[in-house]
Amino acid sequence: MKTLSLIIKREFIAKVRNKSFIVMTFLSPLLFVGMAVLIGFLASMNKDSITQIAIHDEAGYLKNDFKSDKFIKYTDLSAMPFEVAKDTASNSYEGLLYIPKVDSLQQLLDKVEYISEDSPSIEFISDVETVIDSALTSDNLKRLGFDAQKIDEAKANSELKLSKFSGGESLKGLNEIKVAIGGVMGYLIMMFIIIYGNFVMRSVIEEKTNRIIEIIISSVKPFQLMMGKIIGNSLAGILQFLIWVIVGLILMFVAQSFFGLQMGAASVDPAAMEMAQQSANISKLQSYVTEIMNLPIALMVVSFIIYFIGGYFLYSSLYAAIGAAVDSETDSQQFLLPIIMPLMLAVYIGFFTVINDPHGTVATVFSIIPFTSPIVMLMRIPFGVPVWQLILSMVLLFATFTFVVWFASKIYRVGILMYGKKPTWGELFKWLKY
Repeated sequence: MKTLSLIIKREFIAKVRNKSFIVMTFLSPLLFVGMAVLIGFLASMNKDSITQIAIHDEAGYLKNDFKSDKFIKYTDLSAMPFEVAKDTASNSYEGLLYIPKVDSLQQLLDKVEYISEDSPSIEFISDVETVIDSALTSDNLKRLGFDAQKIDEAKANSELKLSKFSGGESLKGLNEIKVAIGGVMGYLIMMFIIIYGNFVMRSVIEEKTNRIIEIIISSVKPFQLMMGKIIGNSLAGILQFLIWVIVGLILMFVAQSFFGLQMGAASVDPAAMEMAQQSANISKLQSYVTEIMNLPIALMVVSFIIYFIGGYFLYSSLYAAIGAAVDSETDSQQFLLPIIMPLMLAVYIGFFTVINDPHGTVATVFSIIPFTSPIVMLMRIPFGVPVWQLILSMVLLFATFTFVVWFASKIYRVGILMYGKKPTWGELFKWLKY
């Protein structure tokens, strides 16, 4: 144990004293906050700009149906000849909406044309098609003898009320909130595994390249060296992560409080914010807050820590084994895909399966399988997970970690002293027999 603690201390100190580690520890929050501020600034610029669209309606059927708003302004150039309107639009407008002369409105079904140098957005195309469809539908109703205005007045907008068998009220979008909370925790685990697992692998490769490993291995067992690297790098990573959170929160508070800058795309004009606040249903907001507070927050935090440790140790053992088996990062690429694939699969299962059926067979099975459970189970916990599934998942995770450490240490023991030859999958299996 004393030897292991010395290795952990050595790895931790070597990592935190590294210049790149120190620079990125304090530079990364600045970059993230700066990016958020830039996105907010660009979003505010987009909201201030108005798209100018010209209309040339030869038949006069639709020009009055296109209404300007605070984002798009339509200008009628129908009085000009088409070629003149086209030249004018090419110089002064984003595009020209051309509505040719036809005998009846129904002939415009596929004849309206939008002319511009740049391709329009899908949203703009959809809005234009909606206006055309509405006009054609109204014309169809009139031709068939129906009153379009009365039909519009007869339309109803229903609202489904959600409740629980226990008698309490349920809320719309609550599943999405639960998945988002679990997804953030799972994503943090995945990113930590990938980033700091690579640190472990690079550390092993660097010592092999510098031929320091022969000296080290003469004093300690390969298993102790591997575990020391995993734990030491994880402690350095946790320290860096905590510094990022603290510095990032301080910078965001300063940016919002003293400079009045908004973060991300949520930057909107004050008038819109005031209207949204006036129209918001305060009681419904309180209901959402109450529902979130009723989630098993303590269980989620404890589970996050357990799966964080178990998942990182599980994958870092494999990263260490890969580092021992190769001589350079380039050679390691062929072995990294099998490690990353389970993590990507877990994210896919979490976002596309858990949200629709959190207690279904697929979500349940993958929340128990050790290589995907750190992500999938964290997404399921807000929905309520049976205790036996949670315990089984954690036991299997740490049991698999123990097996993988033994498995990886056999590769590590042989590969750590191998130089000059890129190993194949077959050779890795042979090393397991030594």
